[in-house]
Formats: sequence, structure tokens, C-alpha cells
Amino acid sequence: MHSEKIIKWGIIGCGKIAHKFANDLKSVPNAKLHAVASRSLKKAQEFGKEHQASTYYDNYESLSLDLDIDVIYIATPHVFHYENTIMCLNQKKAVLCEKPFAMNTTQVEEMVTLAKKNKVFLMEALWTYFLPHYTYVLNIVTSNELGKVKTLKADFGYTITFDPNGRVFNKKLGGGSLMDIGIYPLFAALSILGYPEEVNAQATIGKTGIDEDCSIQLRYKNGATASLFSTVIQKTNTTATLEFENGLVTIHSHFHEPSSITIQKEGKSERIEFNVTTNGYNYEASHVQEMLLQNRTESTLMSFEKSLQLINLLDTVREKIGLHYD
Repeated sequence: MHSEKIIKWGIIGCGKIAHKFANDLKSVPNAKLHAVASRSLKKAQEFGKEHQASTYYDNYESLSLDLDIDVIYIATPHVFHYENTIMCLNQKKAVLCEKPFAMNTTQVEEMVTLAKKNKVFLMEALWTYFLPHYTYVLNIVTSNELGKVKTLKADFGYTITFDPNGRVFNKKLGGGSLMDIGIYPLFAALSILGYPEEVNAQATIGKTGIDEDCSIQLRYKNGATASLFSTVIQKTNTTATLEFENGLVTIHSHFHEPSSITIQKEGKSERIEFNVTTNGYNYEASHVQEMLLQNRTESTLMSFEKSLQLINLLDTVREKIGLHYD
């Protein structure tokens, strides 16, 4: 009965990630991009025309008040996630908010509390969780077919031209490697190994006060370990390697995006391709629509508890490396 309902989306923020998401939304059954908002009307109009949105706004509040919208995707810089989400939840709008959910645990707790109070759907947009190759790897982990995971190694590094005012190097915009891309290796460890018993971390703090690279070591009760690395000053392989008791699984570059995997066991090696033809954001969008059609206010996969554990880990790492945002 519900399957034919058209879900109307709104997008707040018209940057690079929003373009990728809007492109992929076109491949999601019964999804329609209804409205977009930017602080620049020209930018909103250009974005809207490119992605066939019927309505554009030059401010975020007007979009949150649009009665035709079923769910809002928030794609603004990290530091604005909390206020943008709270604004939308106050209008009883379902929200899919880009990662990191907010800047600290306190903010995420407030967001979750308000979503529960208003009985409205809220989810952190950790798209990796929904990708075919990643769910395949998680099934290997949970099925125990290769035994327990002993070690996880994951990295994410790229180089970007230094710009003190740009999103990556600007502390006021929540810049730094940890919050921008280190969240992916950390999420991999959380989703594969669970919450660690011990957290250690070191970082290089650059001249703008952000972490230019960050190394994280996690230790677990069962003896498993995770070695994680993020950097915005060098290109890395951006792979994830899981060493099991009876085999090895490699998630090829870039492990957080649609990718392929190689399984090595008993002296044999098998590479599996997943042939994803989109950027990969359609999988999380489809999941959100499924949750809305089931009248759920919380994702059955990317739960509030998982988001709270993730932001808690991010807070812990930031304490260890001495990185504090206003």
C-alpha cells in the first residue's frame, strides 16, 4: 500500500557532497527532490535546476517550513549540523544529517532527545554502512566464517591545497582530518569490532590549530586491536584490512565508498566486485525512505546508540590529541 508513496526531499547546503547525493537520489524509486536551500539564492537555483528541484530558498529556515517536504538532507559544514538539525526537528521534519552528526556528544544527545520528543525520524548519514561491499564484509564478521577478527587496519588520507579559510583547515568550520575523514576508519572499527576498552591517539596539530593527521590505536576486551590513520597532508591507500583467525579480508581503495574486496583463506585468494553504478548515496536514501514508510523514528541499522558511541569515540580521541573546538 505504501510502496507507491512519493517521498519528497529537501536539501540544506549545496556543496560537493549535496551534488553527489542529489544525483543518486534520481535512482531511488519514489524519491523526488522537492526543494533546495543555500545562503545564496543563485547557488540554490543553479543546484535546483541541475537536479530538477521545483523550489529553491536563499535561507535554511524557509526550507524547514515547507509543508510539502517529507525529509531533509543536511549537507552543511560540520559546525552547523547541530543547529540545522534542531531547526528541522522543531518543525517536525525527518532528518538525514551528514556525518559527523555534530561537534560533540552533548549536541548529539540534544538532537536525539528532541527527535524522540517530537516523534520524528533522525539518522546520521554514514552512507558506508549501507553500501553492498561493506554489508558483505559485516556479514563475514557476524557469521564467524573466518573466525574472530584479530586486527583491523584502516586509513584515509588525501592532500588538499592549504587554505586557512577553507573548510578543511579552518577550526571555526570544524576543520581537521579526524572530524572530516578520520571518522571513517573510526566508524569501521566501531561497526566491525564494537566499542573499545582502550583508546590511544597522537596527532600533528598544524598552524591553524587543526589536526593535519591523526593516528588512533584501539584495544578490545577480547584482545583484538585496531590501528587507524587519517591525514589531509598526504595521499594514502585508503584501504581497510581485517585479519581474522582463519583468513584476511581487504577492502580496496576507497574502502568507505563503493569498492571491491579480496578474501584470502587456505592459500586461496578471491576478489569480489559489486558493480555499483552510482556514487553510493542511494543506498542510505533508500533505507531512510523504508524507515519513513514503516513510520519509524530511528534507523534499524544506524541507530542513535551507534551515533552516540561514534561521537563519544571522536570526543575521546580529541581529548587525547588536545584538539578543542569552541
